[in-house]
Amino acid sequence: MSRYLAQIVALLLPLVHLRDAAADGSNSSGFGEPKIECIAVERQALLKVKQDLQITDGNGTDLLSSWGSEEGKRDCCKWIGIRCDNKSGNVVILDLSRSTFGTGKYYENRGNISASSLTELRYLNYLDLSFLSLGRNSILDFIGKLSNLRYLDLSHTQLIGDIDPPPDHELANLTTLQFLDISHNFGLRAKSLDWVSNLSSLRQLNLSRIDLTQADDWMSVILQLPHLENLELKNCGLLSQKSFIPPSLSPFNNSYSMYLASVDLSGNHLSAASIQNFLSTFSGSLVRLDVSSSQLEGPINPETFGNVTSLKYLDLSLNHLQGSIPEAFGNMTSLEYLDLSNNMLEGEIPKAIWSICTLRTLRMNDNTLSGYLPQNTQSSSKCTSYSLDTLDLRRNQLVGSVPNLTMFSSLRVLRLSSNKLNGTVSESIGQLARLEILDVFRNSLQGVISEAHFRRLSKLIYLDLSFNSLALNISSDWSPPFQLELVLLGSCKVGPQFPRWLRTQKNYYQLDISNGGISDSIPNWFWDLPPPLFRMNLSNNQLSGGIANSSRQWAGFPEIDLSANQLEGPIPTFLFKVAAVHLSRNKFSRLDSLCEVNAEFNALSFIDISYNELSGELPDCWSRLYILNIVNLKNNKLSGKIPTSIGSLSQLKSLHLGNNMFVGNIPSSLKNCRELIVLAAGENNLSGPIPTWIGESLQNLTILSLRSNNFYSDVPLNLCHLSQLQLLDLSINQISGNVPECLKNLTAMKQYGSMNTTISHSYGGAEDATADRPVSYDDNLDVVWKGTMTEFIKNLRLVKSIDLSSNKLRGEIPIDITELIGLVSLNLSRNNLSGQLPPEIGRLTLLDALDLSNNRFSGRIPSSLSEVHRLSLLDLSNNNFSGKIPTGTQLQSFDAVVYMGNPELCGAPLLNKCPGEDAGSDGTEEGSEDGVEDGFISDGYFISLGLGFVVGLSGVCGTLLVNKSMRNSYFKFLNDARDWIYVRTRIYKPKVLKMIKF
Repeated sequence: MSRYLAQIVALLLPLVHLRDAAADGSNSSGFGEPKIECIAVERQALLKVKQDLQITDGNGTDLLSSWGSEEGKRDCCKWIGIRCDNKSGNVVILDLSRSTFGTGKYYENRGNISASSLTELRYLNYLDLSFLSLGRNSILDFIGKLSNLRYLDLSHTQLIGDIDPPPDHELANLTTLQFLDISHNFGLRAKSLDWVSNLSSLRQLNLSRIDLTQADDWMSVILQLPHLENLELKNCGLLSQKSFIPPSLSPFNNSYSMYLASVDLSGNHLSAASIQNFLSTFSGSLVRLDVSSSQLEGPINPETFGNVTSLKYLDLSLNHLQGSIPEAFGNMTSLEYLDLSNNMLEGEIPKAIWSICTLRTLRMNDNTLSGYLPQNTQSSSKCTSYSLDTLDLRRNQLVGSVPNLTMFSSLRVLRLSSNKLNGTVSESIGQLARLEILDVFRNSLQGVISEAHFRRLSKLIYLDLSFNSLALNISSDWSPPFQLELVLLGSCKVGPQFPRWLRTQKNYYQLDISNGGISDSIPNWFWDLPPPLFRMNLSNNQLSGGIANSSRQWAGFPEIDLSANQLEGPIPTFLFKVAAVHLSRNKFSRLDSLCEVNAEFNALSFIDISYNELSGELPDCWSRLYILNIVNLKNNKLSGKIPTSIGSLSQLKSLHLGNNMFVGNIPSSLKNCRELIVLAAGENNLSGPIPTWIGESLQNLTILSLRSNNFYSDVPLNLCHLSQLQLLDLSINQISGNVPECLKNLTAMKQYGSMNTTISHSYGGAEDATADRPVSYDDNLDVVWKGTMTEFIKNLRLVKSIDLSSNKLRGEIPIDITELIGLVSLNLSRNNLSGQLPPEIGRLTLLDALDLSNNRFSGRIPSSLSEVHRLSLLDLSNNNFSGKIPTGTQLQSFDAVVYMGNPELCGAPLLNKCPGEDAGSDGTEEGSEDGVEDGFISDGYFISLGLGFVVGLSGVCGTLLVNKSMRNSYFKFLNDARDWIYVRTRIYKPKVLKMIKF
């Protein structure tokens, strides 16, 4: 990029000379010392400017304190931001920009500049008020009075209003201007740019982020500026016109500027044809062109870039370009920077591009490009050396291996992640001595990475080989030539020994050696390493043994992931002095060190110690961890009461305490956790009524799971206030009373699906340094789904469910429950519910599972149930349903066992026919329902019923022996009953064994 920077410097050099010349009134450079004091009237004008603006830094310090009328300050030519003509003493430069004060990012002013003060500076050549808050004031209404201005910068000054066309606007009077920048004033609008045509001396014009939506004449005006070299019109709302270059301004008929070298039109709405027209006009002078984010569509016309030999910088990124990349790009033999990223380009990268020896930066990431990377073959080379510095081809569909790239000896950045590379990585990559970033994340690369791959990479700071099938063959005493800042080797085989070469690295702040096949202990020296770590991932290995406490003082508050290993013993205190710690699926036994965390220096926002062997009572010191967002302690052996101090976690979003041995009530202090979204405390020995404050205080609750405890009393009506609740599981308790009618108020269960399938929480952990990896936490929950305990993560938000099974509920199902049309699972089995099913139950069209078994429901099965076409699990067994099973493909597709235990139920798939079906009739007559008419029950019917009762009891065994189909049905029923007992045993066996073992 050095050539490009040199070109920009060349463009701006006349402006530097302009400022210098303004200082001494001559054509020579250098400010020099003023020979006479400033003129009194101009001093008073400047003091008025100071009074008007009142410029201070972030601490309120006056940045114009050198301006004054007292002794020692009278010479305004020595004031900060002021320069005078060496001969006349007139003020020629007023520069109040950020660079003048050296305040970096922040300084402020109060008030507005007035005409009476500024217009007294009649000899002003250079005026820079950028980043001051001028707002709605009259500066643009009197700026034309400063007729000697050659440099004017009012960018980022919060100006608003219309820039009217001449003769009304003062800007048109600044005919000597060479530099004009009024960019980034979002409230400014110009309906026409006619006034710009008067500024015939302009060399640089920046109107970026000014509203030019209605300025249809902008290009015809620009073409009339004979000296214009640099044009910036970023994000101006420019629209493509039918004639981008007006015919009347053809280069053969006019003498407009042919010196335009740098153009930035990014962030507008242009067309490929308009850019082609523009390039054909300035093909001889244009050095830099940026049309990124400009809504360009369609294929790239090869003729557009065939003759632009002067172009050094071309940015077409963030558009909608399609098709292949033309070979004509290779004709731009001066090109140094090419960005085609974030389009829809496909096909192979033209070989001609690899032959542009001047090319330093090539970005083509985020397309669908295919093919292979270039090979280092002298026969295909058109030059002896290449200048390529940055090669970014991420997120494409490139195939093959990572070849010999030593022809690009200047390569500093190599990004090939998220492609389909499936070969090996050439050892020659170790010859790229200038390489700083090597990124091949998420490919299908195979083979061995040896020390030879890093032989000369002394400048490497970013290494990402993760999510491939690579194995590191590194000796235990290897001393790498580099000092890495990011070490990303996830899913690469770095074991079985713990990688000891990490001991040599002093600068890394992100480390990932997860799923690395390491079956070793973590050496003590590892925790004493000096890097300013901000994320560490050692998960999914075979790390074993304990972790000794360390005096490690983290430079910041990192995120540590040691999950899915075999680590054991107590958790050391230093692991809690972080922002987030993942320790799930290990064998840790004690949590006491949690209370040793210093409350004043606590930053812990995430803690997951689920699936461990934690035992004893939960420490009662949660008040010192007040910024916790996520707490997951499920599947341990914790006992005793839930401590009251856990209610001090006012920022808590997710709390998992399930599958432990907690007793007592849910502490009322949890009502203070008003941000809580997930509350899961199932599989414990908690007791008492379900607290009513849950429905009053926890209005953000989305998941409430209290299954398999000892809760009793009624379902509190206050739960119906939880409009965001989408999963309610109170199964396997001692809850009595009725199913609340107000469940219809659970608004989230009335909505179809969701745009997001996960329930994600942000927390105060460190942000990831790699763009490919999100940092949010996707919540999870163990749900009994179709008889099996299933962990939901990625689709948890889609699980809209009510499970009140295995309780002591009575009464009928409220009709209003059919308003919950978003439900995918409803389980009311094993209660004492009775009455008829709501006729409108078919409104629950998203139901995937419906279990109403083992109750006392009666009457007919509503015909609307046959309209629930998504049902994959249905159980209506062991009730008092009667009549014919409604005809429909859905209900007849289930096995007969789902209807067993309803003696008066008939019709397919049951073997017992409904009356009238044996006669070849479907039993349907006008005025009857489900094929049964009122007149069918006659004297003969009762006689037959009596005889059947007497004969049936004595002949049941004989029937089973003779009737094969009946025998099969009977044994199938026994098998299903056995399966049901088996499933329930598998669910509760771990809990029982744990209690016995404890």
